[in-house]
Amino acid sequence: MTPATLLAAGLATGLAADRKPADVTDWAARIGWLVGLALFVALVYWLMREGWKWRGTLQSDLPELPTAPDDPGPVKLSMTGRYHGSTTAGQWLDRIVAHGLGTRSRAELTLTDTGLDVVRPGAADFFVPAAALREARLDKGIAGKVLTEGGLLIVTWQHGDRLIDSGFRSDRAAEHHEWVDAINSMIKTTSTEGAER
Repeated sequence: MTPATLLAAGLATGLAADRKPADVTDWAARIGWLVGLALFVALVYWLMREGWKWRGTLQSDLPELPTAPDDPGPVKLSMTGRYHGSTTAGQWLDRIVAHGLGTRSRAELTLTDTGLDVVRPGAADFFVPAAALREARLDKGIAGKVLTEGGLLIVTWQHGDRLIDSGFRSDRAAEHHEWVDAINSMIKTTSTEGAER
């Protein structure tokens, strides 16, 4: 062996001797952190659930929702889409959760002369009588759901002594304008007939 080879071998041996083994993972600390994180997530979920129940208790004065009549009459418009929730009218973040109105779901809307029928698979259906309808408009947000301008059909209706905004989004958003026109026209007709009596 040449002196250069011996020197290289000696340096390699010295470097190998200076290396320390990698630290062993502290599994107890990792498990402790995971358990702590899981408990924190469970606490946040529990607080959210209790807040939802508390809001429902505060809104317990809201009367039961009306159901559709047996013979609603001929269909003016129908639409499938999503129900995004209901709020106190004009306060798009004040969600109403009583009677299942806070549950987002698929929805089938049917407008007849008697009112607006909202059928929700997996959630409570409800009916808005024609006399309770107050306004229809396009908006961009309701109860934590924000879309592009005009992306939501908002129907304002009277239930008990409370005005409620309910938000819907059609599977075909181009239908929204037709719904706004039809509902507002129906409201004008209903109010005109009421004034004549």
